[in-house]
Amino acid sequence: MDLSKYLQNEAETPVDTGGQLSKEEYAALKKQEREEVWGEIDSKAQDIFKDSDSLKGFLDFMAQCKPQRTPNLLLLYSQNPEIRQVKTFEKWKEEHKTVKAGVHGYTFMAENRYEKDGEIRQGYKICKAYDISQIRTKQPETEEPKPMDTLMGALLTDTDTRILVADHLPENVQAQYIPRQRTIYVRNGMSEIMTFHAINRELACASLDRRDGTYNRAEVSPQAFCTAYVVAQKYGVDTAGFQFDMVCEKMEYGTKDPKELRDFVHEIKSAAYSIEKHIDRNLGEPEQEFIADEFAVSEGKKQKGNKAKNQPER
Repeated sequence: MDLSKYLQNEAETPVDTGGQLSKEEYAALKKQEREEVWGEIDSKAQDIFKDSDSLKGFLDFMAQCKPQRTPNLLLLYSQNPEIRQVKTFEKWKEEHKTVKAGVHGYTFMAENRYEKDGEIRQGYKICKAYDISQIRTKQPETEEPKPMDTLMGALLTDTDTRILVADHLPENVQAQYIPRQRTIYVRNGMSEIMTFHAINRELACASLDRRDGTYNRAEVSPQAFCTAYVVAQKYGVDTAGFQFDMVCEKMEYGTKDPKELRDFVHEIKSAAYSIEKHIDRNLGEPEQEFIADEFAVSEGKKQKGNKAKNQPER
């Protein structure tokens, strides 16, 4: 029996604040709430860079969690590293799904459109969101990893950046993105796993190239390295060769300004999502088959003397 037809869900029930707040009191309350949330986000941004294991744990979370804005990734990770897919109560309701009784939502920053001075503006509001494990629905099953040849095919098909085999790369170079040519050169003959990692790293470099002449490989290499790990982790490719000590050292073990740390995370996220979107699109495309065309144009019957009849005027 589904009681939601008769009773309000806990998630829908408004909270009694103990009386109406004045406009000033409400604004102060919301300001304090925003400051506390951003404080938690910045604290987690610093925490994930304290050592290699901490960064690896967060990157694992990024790989498993459905796409989110960077602040939400950090905020959700600080609350529960097991989160897979979160949506607000309203979004789940739009999908005709309900929240399980007795569960508590996670603090979340949701997009919010509002009107000011006659213009529609984009902002955010702090609310609660619920993981799919808290929803009355069939839970997603863990997918079996795709074969490496399938993943490589999806990775290398219709890329925005040209990828070419290079026979004469320097000894210690597996692959490298050349911004002037908008091309990635890849050493031939490496293992499938090594090739997958190397190409994803260089695709991340290409994604982080703003094409304004400011590209600096040394500046984006740590983000690209982390991106290659996130992509591999999502698709179940072996990641035993990844170590993040140098990345943490570059970020001064989380002692840098929190905004700089958040920007670093944002670049990893953006590059990873871009590559994953490309792979998923190619994995989901049906194989092209040749079939008879129902609307084929016929040759038509030739008239005597090879002259066609004049069409009547209309």
